[in-house]
Amino acid sequence: MKKPKIEAEEQQPRKIIRADKAPTDGYSLVVDGHFKSHHDTVEAAEEAGMALKNQYQMLQVQVYDAATKTRSMIEWPAPA
Repeated sequence: MKKPKIEAEEQQPRKIIRADKAPTDGYSLVVDGHFKSHHDTVEAAEEAGMALKNQYQMLQVQVYDAATKTRSMIEWPAPA
């Protein structure tokens, strides 16, 4: 006798973010010239960037603003 299949909850499709295309909304981290993580607010992006910069000081970390299409550098140590 076959065992009944246990069906897991249907997963929603992931939002695929390509590293070679600039995002169209929100804020993204740019690490050594490559788009990495996407964030809804600039504060969240800067916090993630500082956490990365604190761990690996040699990286070039920037926050990309999709609305204005500008990048701002994350400096280490953080300005007081």
